[in-house]
Order: sequence, then C-alpha cells, then structure tokens
Amino acid sequence: VVHSRWWQKFLIVLVLYTAWASPFELAMEKSASAALAVTELVVDAFFAVDIAVSFFVAYRDASTGLLVTDRKKIATRHLARPCLALDVASTIPLQMIYRIVSGKRQALYGLLNLLRLWRLRRVSKLFARLEKDIRFSYLWTRLIKLLYVTLFAVHFASCIYLWMAFHHKAKELTWIGSQFHGFEDRSVWFCYTCAVYWSITTLATVGYGDLHAANTGEMLFSIAFMLFNMGLTSYIIGNITNLVVHETTNTFKMRDMVQRTSVFGRTNRLPVAMREQMMESLQLRFRAEEQLQQEMLSELPKAVRSGIAQHMFRGAVQSCYLFQGVSDKLVLPLVAEMKAESFPPKADIILENEASTDCYIIVSGEVVRTCLV
Repeated sequence: VVHSRWWQKFLIVLVLYTAWASPFELAMEKSASAALAVTELVVDAFFAVDIAVSFFVAYRDASTGLLVTDRKKIATRHLARPCLALDVASTIPLQMIYRIVSGKRQALYGLLNLLRLWRLRRVSKLFARLEKDIRFSYLWTRLIKLLYVTLFAVHFASCIYLWMAFHHKAKELTWIGSQFHGFEDRSVWFCYTCAVYWSITTLATVGYGDLHAANTGEMLFSIAFMLFNMGLTSYIIGNITNLVVHETTNTFKMRDMVQRTSVFGRTNRLPVAMREQMMESLQLRFRAEEQLQQEMLSELPKAVRSGIAQHMFRGAVQSCYLFQGVSDKLVLPLVAEMKAESFPPKADIILENEASTDCYIIVSGEVVRTCLV
C-alpha cells in the first residue's frame, strides 16, 4: 500500500509536468528541443507502465467489500473500463510516430498530443481526496485548486493562441505579427511571454488593446475564451465566497446571539451584573463549543455515544467520593447519560431553595456555597 501511494504521488508530479509541456510543445513544435521530446517519451513510458501494472493490482469489490485478487477478474474489470481507450491513446506518441514514418510534421497529430491532458483527471481525484482528508485545511486545499485551474487556463489559452499565430499563412495578419514583425524568428520565451500577457489581460478583463485578434480565427477563439472566462470567474468568486462564509459562520452566529441577548437584557431592564453574567455564559459556551459537541454526539448511535461517555467521564465518576465502592451496574448507566458543562466565573449553578434535577461532579475549578441572610 505504501509503495502504491508513492507511485501515485510520482504520477501526479508527471501529470503536472504534462499539463505544462503538452500545450507548450504544441505551440512551439518548430522550436521544440530534443530534450523536451525525450522527456515526453520517458513520461509516456511511465504511464504505459502504470496501465500495465493496473492489470495486476487487487481491488475491493464495491458490492461485497471483499478484496479481489484473481488476476482474470482484475483484467476483465480493467478491460471493461470506458476510460481505458483514452488512457492508452494518451500514452502513444502519435506525432513522433508520424514524423518518423513520413519524415514530415503534421499539425493534426500535434493536436492529438493534447490527449495527454486526459491524465489531468488524476489531479481532480487528488483534490477530491484532499478535501475529505481532515489532516489538510479545506480552505487552503480549495484555494490551491482554484489557483491551479486558473494557471492552467492561462497557460493553455496562451499556447493555443500562439499555435494559431505560428500556423497562419499571413504572419503579419496575426495578433502577434501585427505588432512584432518576424516574431517567428524571436526567442521562444519572448513569444510565450507575449501570449501569457494577452491571456492574463483577457482573463482579468483589463483589455489594454495592444495585443488583439487580427483575423477571423483569432476573433472566434477570443470569443470562446472570454465566454469561458465568464464561467471561470463566476466559479472562482462563488467558491471563495462560500469559503469565506463557511469560515466565519460560527463568528456570525455568536455575534447574533450576543446581540439578541443584549437586546433582551435592555428590553427587560435586567441589572448590569445579570447582563454581564449572560454575556459571559454565551462567550464561554462558544469557546467551549458545547453546542457543536452536543449536536455532533446526538447524531451518533447510542452505543457509540455510550462508549464516548465512558471514556470521557468514567474516571471522574470513579474518583468522586460519592460513587466509591458503588457497583458498575449502577455507575455505567449513569455515565452514559452524563455530559460536560462549563460555567463562567461568579455564575450561579444552583439557587437556594431550588429543586435541582441534576447532579454535578466538579472536574476543574471550584464552587463556593453562599447563604443569603
């Protein structure tokens, strides 16, 4: 299991590299170095190995919950997967095979190399797991995911826009050729920087206008990209708003309760000391998160609640002089019904002549008995 996890993490790193390299190689295919091509082949080989190994990895049957180790059943399950064909297609270097066989470049096969982006579903699954893992902050996981989606959108649009300029017959009638004559002879990073600049200004709706569509194809792509930007911006704003609201829910709840309590005290003309007691009780309640604790415990089965109560309160009960020497048959049912409660300083727990229905065991702090004369 440990080796499998490290292997999956290693593949995620390769997927992130693929997300950058595949669109970049498409845009800069004429300037692509041999090192980039060799690296792509090595990455493809690792994913081919992963596909082959998956035919020998046991899986857990969803209907029975049992671990299936029969190789025939494992192979049948993987062959029946609809995404197997895309997994295989994204691993085959179609452009390089065509170049070796025909000795020529073909733009269509360059586009087919974008099938490698099918591997991005692994990143989506990774974020889905991290969002459910309590060891990681949900807020930061979502923010990193939004940042990753934004950066990939900027990079992908930049590379496609640059690819369109390189493959247009009249170079001077392109978004970059109309501003920089002979751009195809400029450095790779200069062209890529111009494309990223256009992509970010379009995504941010700044639109300086210095780099703009110069032919029909670029206009259509710009329209499609701006429509996509509308959806992406709405998605980002909606997610961030939801995260901010989620993080401040308890604070708003406490402020609302304090405000209502303050209004109640003023309306009924309660003494200042009594109002302060009410406020201290509310603040202590939210700090101790008693309400959240009780709501959480109430959702659990009775047997689980009883076990939690035994773990939390049995030691306190057994150390109390009142229950020393008492049979477990009496103690255990009592412990199962116990709950923690906190009181602020100077709070009245039981009033004189009040018929109390609860029994309190002091775990921390002290209680003073006072008599009113």
